[in-house]
Amino acid sequence: MERPNSITIAGAGLAGALLSVMLGQRGYQVRILERRPDMRRSTVQAGRSINLALSSRGIHALQQAGLMDQVKKLLIPMRGRILHHLDGSTQFLSYGQRPEEVIYSVSRRDLNMLLMDAAELAPPVNVFFEQKIDAIDLQQRSLQISDLTDGYSRQESYERLIGADGAGSIVRRSLIPFVRGQSPSESSESSESSESSELLDHDYKELEIPPSADGGYRIEPEALHIWPRGDYMLIALPNQGGSFTVTLFLPKTGQPSFATLNSHQAVNAFFQQQFPDALELIPDLADDFFRNPQGILGTVRCQPWYYSDQVVLIGDAAHAVVPFHGQGMNASFEDCSELIRLLDQHGHAWDQALPQYYQARLPNANAIADMALENYTIMRDSVSQPQFQLKKDVGFELERRYPDRFIPRYSMVMFHLLPYADAQRIGQIQDSILEQLITGKSQPHEIDYDLADQLIHSQLEIISS
Repeated sequence: MERPNSITIAGAGLAGALLSVMLGQRGYQVRILERRPDMRRSTVQAGRSINLALSSRGIHALQQAGLMDQVKKLLIPMRGRILHHLDGSTQFLSYGQRPEEVIYSVSRRDLNMLLMDAAELAPPVNVFFEQKIDAIDLQQRSLQISDLTDGYSRQESYERLIGADGAGSIVRRSLIPFVRGQSPSESSESSESSESSELLDHDYKELEIPPSADGGYRIEPEALHIWPRGDYMLIALPNQGGSFTVTLFLPKTGQPSFATLNSHQAVNAFFQQQFPDALELIPDLADDFFRNPQGILGTVRCQPWYYSDQVVLIGDAAHAVVPFHGQGMNASFEDCSELIRLLDQHGHAWDQALPQYYQARLPNANAIADMALENYTIMRDSVSQPQFQLKKDVGFELERRYPDRFIPRYSMVMFHLLPYADAQRIGQIQDSILEQLITGKSQPHEIDYDLADQLIHSQLEIISS
């Protein structure tokens, strides 16, 4: 094969760094332009990122890049959810029913630094920090770049450009209007192009449970802790070193809301009323609350994700999702895996690989966006309801009886590589079956499993993941 052309990647975040490793391993000359300073040599303000949950799709991509053995050192297994009820009692709900069905808490910063190190160890990859892309001319294949260290602005050309620059992607904001302006004879893309950003009416704020005096964990580390309270919730994920990252998800306005938590007294009173056991674990809660920024939550959808053989979007630049299914990073890593697979399959003919990449990933990105939004309601409300838990127990029993036909939707998303769109479609059928089985029932032993057998064999096909 001829030596590949050079690649410019906008963004050295998780997806951009991982993809650069994969491309570098295939001999591409890669330069990454990153707006932020090098996080390995600078401190960042706390409270700007939600802890990450690594699951099967992300693990598969990291294995493909040969990095999983290094990443394992950063991981803390979470075997299920621990619900913290208002009366102070707790309840453990397993994510799956097999030993390997766990998800892993990982520090976004530590993982990103590991991926940057791996990128720079690949000789064809170079990362340039504090480089802001101000404008993109797709017709001329040129970038207007500002060096944030000295304020100098310059113009540079690119051969191929990959937008891995997050939900506010300038690559996406340049691509969509450009494609829309092309006539059918000038563009190989569909004439239909669109972009939407759907903000949730809830925001988030991060806090921290510090380690105990002896450096240990103050609550169970191998679980995701949830304080479900109906219209809002608190969650906590373990970090290495004994701490937990705590995130409050709350409406922007109304009662209660971030708008009403406008004083130290109001914050402490709200936590004392709704999360008293968490309040005891977070010293200086109100100080931290007002010190840390309030983050927004939203979903980005767009089409198309590419133009010709020269520009393509990956990760949040193409499909930012809310964090409630723990799949933002995993979906982005799956983008990298699928793009590399298709490039390899087509002998690195980008004009063939990019359309197939887009056609394969778009419906899956839309599916996980929808499921992530649905899962917010589940986490903050449904998870504490008896009918939800009955449905989960019955689902596990059906999986034991029909392992090739009934895999709970959560498991399909988290522990399998089945396309998200298939998991969503199959999950809708499963939910209908479960609703029929549990209606009027309160215990698993009351379920009519003869009816379950009929429904499953008539409505569900054998699952191949």
